[in-house]
Parts: sequence; structure tokens; C-alpha cells
Amino acid sequence: MPAQESAHEAHIIERASFNPLIRPYLVLNIAFLLTVSIVGIVALPFWLLGLGQWWARHYFKRLLCELSDRNLRYRKGILVTVEKTIPLENIQDVTFIEGPLLRYFHLAILKFETAGNAAGQANEMKLVGIIDAQEFRNRILEARDRLKAKERTAAKSSEAELLAAIQRDVREMLELMRGRQPRS
Repeated sequence: MPAQESAHEAHIIERASFNPLIRPYLVLNIAFLLTVSIVGIVALPFWLLGLGQWWARHYFKRLLCELSDRNLRYRKGILVTVEKTIPLENIQDVTFIEGPLLRYFHLAILKFETAGNAAGQANEMKLVGIIDAQEFRNRILEARDRLKAKERTAAKSSEAELLAAIQRDVREMLELMRGRQPRS
């Protein structure tokens, strides 16, 4: 039996595309980490001669990032898949990071700061290699602002409805009280 769509389901606004140059960047990044460790130096030739390319290719295929009207969803990983969903209203800021190595590969990192994360316990969400990362960052912030504006409008509307209901109840109570008072 097909699931019925609810009124609160998120509508996908955009699906990010990832730059294929993320693959050599990841291989070299991990090769550097292997180089600085004693055990890694032994594994380095295997990594550079095939294992790294295989891993980076499969990693790239599994990357997914979707922006909806309510949240941002990101998936990555091969053996261990990590999937994170951040409600747009919790996103405080999106940082754009671009260093010399990233620029060489035409890559950037988007790093998200969310509300409610305690210091030291925050799970960082980083997106590496999104094509047109600066533009995607702007679309995320615009979607967040639209959602917050919509929520403020809904809150004002419900406040107005509540105030109108209270005013009606007070009028009815006054009319009842006047009707029960003896006339002099």
C-alpha cells in the first residue's frame, strides 16, 4: 500500500552536484595522513597504486546532498554510511572554506553551524566538493530565511486568531453577566 503524502513532507528544492576532482583530493589528503604515520608509510604504496582510487571512486558515487524547503540532507561513506539531516531553522551560519589545496582542485568546503549544539558535543556537518559551493550556500540561507518568515507569519496569524477568540469569549461573558444582573 503506497504511503500517503502528508502536508508537512519536505519538497526537494535542489540536489547538489559534486566536483569529480574531489576524488584525487581525497586520495592525496589521506596519502598525506599516511605519510605522517609510521604504519601509514607501509600502506602508502597500496593506497597510491589502486586502493585509494577505488575508495575515492566509490565514495564519490555515494555522495548525496539535497536541499528541501524544510531541511538539508547529506549522505556519504562506503563501509560506514553517514547520513545527516539538519532542519533549516536550526542552521545559524554556513561557512565557506577554500584553501590553497582546495583551490588547486577547484573545491571548497561548506561548514554548518547549528543551534542547540553544546560545546564539544556538536556534530559538525561539512560538505566538500559541491560545484558552485558559494551559490549553493546562498540558496541554503535563502531557503532558511523563507522558512523562518513563513513560520513568523503563521505565528502572527495564530496569535491574531487567539486574540480574536479571547475577545469573543470576553464579550460573551460580559453579555451573560449583564443579562443576570438585576435591573434597578
